[in-house]
Amino acid sequence: VNWSCTLKSAISDIEVDKIELSGRTLMSVPGYSEKVEFGVLVSFAYRVCDSDQEIVVATTRIETMLGDTAVAVHPSDERYKHLHGCRLIHPFCNRTLPLVTDEFVDISFGTGAVKITPAHDHNDYEVGIRHNLPFLTIIDDDGNITGDCGKFSGMKRFEARKAVLAALKELNLYRETKDNPMVVPVCNRSKDIVEPLIKAQWYVKCDKMAKSALEAVNSGDLEIIPEQHIKTW
Repeated sequence: VNWSCTLKSAISDIEVDKIELSGRTLMSVPGYSEKVEFGVLVSFAYRVCDSDQEIVVATTRIETMLGDTAVAVHPSDERYKHLHGCRLIHPFCNRTLPLVTDEFVDISFGTGAVKITPAHDHNDYEVGIRHNLPFLTIIDDDGNITGDCGKFSGMKRFEARKAVLAALKELNLYRETKDNPMVVPVCNRSKDIVEPLIKAQWYVKCDKMAKSALEAVNSGDLEIIPEQHIKTW
């Protein structure tokens, strides 16, 4: 769902303003005294288990790498065929990530390798379903880092953005940051940055309810005024 951490509520698509950025932009976010950087693409490396090789991925939301559960490449990408089936080391969390092959990956974009965060990205969610990946929620309703995220747990999401970047640099896993035109989803009520979160949802089964409502009118228990609206009912 579209989640507003300020409102602590899911919001509809029509309540989301899509702000187009041409590149690096500092934006005000509720709850933060300093403006937050958007419109950049950060590249970093995942090291291959039991190997001196690495796979470089890029993201506009570096803090979400704490929830990565796989890296995806296109099955026909010759650059990675020798690594099919390997696992990658997560530098901050006590787990390894599988390298999966999926045709949704655009070979021509970046390195052709995509980090997969199923619980915090709409496209990654679909990849997670297809490959039966874990769905790790690492951002809570308040916009704080949660779960098995080591020293980053408890940080506000955009404070974690800076901290994760600094930690990647310390481990020599950071590769580059460059301008990236993008669309930032903003809640038009709270002006908060919309966070994609997985939430339980419920639906009303309307067939029995509609039948009861129709019977109420036909029996005279419910009167529609004016009568010309009975047909619509």
